[in-house]
Amino acid sequence: MSKVKSFSVGNGDMFYINHNSDNFTTIDCYLTDDAKDDILDEIESESSGKGIQRFISTHPDDDHIGGLVDYDDKFNILNFYRVDNNTTKKGTETDDFKRYKELRNDSKKSFALKKGCKRKWMNEDDDERKSSGLNCLWPITDNEKYNEALKTAAEGGSPNNISPAIKYLVGKFSFLWMGDMETDMQEEFDREVNNGHVTIVFAPHHGRKSGHIPSSLMDKLTPKLVVVGEAPSDELDYYCGQNTITQNTAGDILFETNGDYLDIFVSESGYNKRDGMVINLSHGHHSGMHYLGSIMEN
Repeated sequence: MSKVKSFSVGNGDMFYINHNSDNFTTIDCYLTDDAKDDILDEIESESSGKGIQRFISTHPDDDHIGGLVDYDDKFNILNFYRVDNNTTKKGTETDDFKRYKELRNDSKKSFALKKGCKRKWMNEDDDERKSSGLNCLWPITDNEKYNEALKTAAEGGSPNNISPAIKYLVGKFSFLWMGDMETDMQEEFDREVNNGHVTIVFAPHHGRKSGHIPSSLMDKLTPKLVVVGEAPSDELDYYCGQNTITQNTAGDILFETNGDYLDIFVSESGYNKRDGMVINLSHGHHSGMHYLGSIMEN
């Protein structure tokens, strides 16, 4: 069994993966005062007993590293994954951004993400433990457009387009994260990488229109479900024609592998949009979560 959870944290992103191996992964963090303790306690419980715990930072925007000091102080991050970058901030640096830089520049803790990178136990097994099933599809570090994005971030501009593309494969099911990658960079990703089907796509840039997944890439991904994030409603792209969950109204979303089913739970009991789903009578139960439906793959 594997769990993937997307927290409802307002205008930010935070996920964890409790792998079906001796691995636990957190992707980004955005810890508000009212939810911080509950989220950190849940991660502590879910990661208990895991031999490998990693933190993946897609990019150092405040809404993706908010609360990094609290997270690191509690869990002492030893495996920090990020793209190689020299992002700077205009104006006063937050404590979270300062901590990001410390982790990014720590040669003993940090690991650079790029297309095809290999590492135990991210995507390589050995006799000690199985891998996590995570693979990095992007960036290609000598890509001209990507290097322009690195330069923009280094000069204090937006770091959105330095976001990597991370794919998680577990059994028949797969998940794709693209951080806050904007449409123009996704088009470059589409041109340069041989993409294929994934089960769940987390819409980039919190589901904003500026992060719209181009049709050429969507046609290759053919997702069973697109998760639309928590950007303001007037900025959201609702991906008409796709099966979606909108986190603004669904709340926390939990995906759990269950044999031939990927069971889906949400924290808002009134949310009942089940497009593309079937009912699995043997679904599990989770405190504070309500079973929505399930997805199957051939």
